Amino acid sequence: MTNSLKVRCGQHSLAGRKAENQDALGFYAPDNPQLLDAKGLACVLADGISSSDQAALASQSAVRGFLSDYFSTPDSWSVKQSGAKVLTAINLWLCSQGSQFLNESRSAATTFSALVLKSTTAHLFHVGDSRIYLWRNGDLEPLTQDHRIRLGQGREYLARALGVDYGLEIDYKSLPAEPGDRFLLLTDGVYEFVPDAELRQLLHRHPEPEACAAAICEAALAGGSDDNLSCQLLCIDALPRPEMDEVVARLTDLPFPPELEPGMVLDGYRILRELHASSTSQLYLAVDTEGGEQVVLKTPSVNFEDDPAYLERFQLEEWVGRRINHPHVVRVLEQRRPRHFLYYVLEYLEGRTLEQLLDDEGPLPLEQVRRLLPQLVAGLRAFHRLDMLHQDLKPGNILVTTEGVAKIIDFGSARIAGIADIATPIARKALLGTKQYTAPEYLLGEPVDARADQFALGCILYQLLSGRLPYGERLAAASGRGQLNRLRYTSLRQYQPQLPHWVDRALARAVALSPGQRYPALSELEADLRKPNPAYLREEQLPLVERHPLAFWRGLSLLLLLGNILLLALLLGGA
Repeated sequence: MTNSLKVRCGQHSLAGRKAENQDALGFYAPDNPQLLDAKGLACVLADGISSSDQAALASQSAVRGFLSDYFSTPDSWSVKQSGAKVLTAINLWLCSQGSQFLNESRSAATTFSALVLKSTTAHLFHVGDSRIYLWRNGDLEPLTQDHRIRLGQGREYLARALGVDYGLEIDYKSLPAEPGDRFLLLTDGVYEFVPDAELRQLLHRHPEPEACAAAICEAALAGGSDDNLSCQLLCIDALPRPEMDEVVARLTDLPFPPELEPGMVLDGYRILRELHASSTSQLYLAVDTEGGEQVVLKTPSVNFEDDPAYLERFQLEEWVGRRINHPHVVRVLEQRRPRHFLYYVLEYLEGRTLEQLLDDEGPLPLEQVRRLLPQLVAGLRAFHRLDMLHQDLKPGNILVTTEGVAKIIDFGSARIAGIADIATPIARKALLGTKQYTAPEYLLGEPVDARADQFALGCILYQLLSGRLPYGERLAAASGRGQLNRLRYTSLRQYQPQLPHWVDRALARAVALSPGQRYPALSELEADLRKPNPAYLREEQLPLVERHPLAFWRGLSLLLLLGNILLLALLLGGA
């Protein structure tokens, strides 16, 4: 790597003119390189609210809790999700501490500001009126906004803090970091008594962060501060900048396996037969020569031996599978022996994919689809809980075992938020899935979330019930917003008139072109396909003009036109 992450952190905290220091601060950079890559490092500052009876407890607990729990979150989670989850939990704990003393009017509340530096990006979390500044090239810029409400005549109060309300609103932002940047975290006892011009002078005068932090606190004390004083200064000396040749070397540590034939033994696995081959990979049924267990080996295609993006995705697929342990996702097995080639091992499942099921049997009965749906939802949610998107859900990537258990069997296109936070020279494609099942927001280059996987699931359910797709082949051919806006959902009842109206309406919502019109959660889709949504039942009882006004007036206009043509023909014939 051309540069590794190098920082210097200085911090200083004083009680000042108060009897007790109710501020708390902390810095943590993992010694473990893998953890540092996955989670980054963190600076945290908290200012216990003076009116809170447990102000010191609140600030210390917030700092300790964040530095402990943030680095324990799954490495698949993004910094944003990890920080928000941890802060929500800390806030609930602080609120509960205060509620234990309701009869004594006690509370545990604190402001909170944190900077997480991961790869080449700075992530900021902020609640209250402490501040985070960026000093870059001599310019000092405040990055946070004080959560204060001013009432006039110099009166104001703190609008947000940890431990005040069970409903927590957190300010979050991210920005690219640069070598030479200095991030400054200050409590109000400091910045209210040290003008920005003086802060700039002190930053110029003191290149070492520890000395600079102490000088800033002393300046606030000399300026008349009657509050606790705390300052943190993080100096970025170098950032990780991986070069392409270094990344490729890491991805090609293991050579591609040779062409495998029945009877060959690869690292203790005897090949029985080829199960499937495509342009991107091969699957082989094999037996573990030590334990006798039948397994599947997945090997990369030699067509992509020189493609770093492909190599990264192939290895990330194993990374994903090792982190998901769920009955409705195929298991990636731990290998007990050294590996000499690039491949990984999966559990062997007997059954058919949904694609094969449709080819063999045609559209499925509603009850059979209902039995599959909870399993598919559960499997997808296993990805979403780890801040991953599947991104290539389709009938060929879902297997139904001979016992009727549905399993998601392919996740080579998965988007991992925690990995996406890390800078890389590899050009990663945003769209890796199959276009017939791809949510429109991918095609438009817009932000995506779990509702994109819901769109693909809705298309699959529609296809299982009808043998068709809700937008036909037009979705795959669409290349821009104009073409997408012209797409129209085809009612499921056009192909299966016996299906209830409410089933059709539920699927129409799941595959809505706009993500805002889809279900907020997969559980709601599951509920609406299990039993009728009352709103859809009432809708079915409405007159046609209210259910489908556009279709009604178009049909009426067509009838009137035909009537006028017929009347004109009669008049001309009579003449």
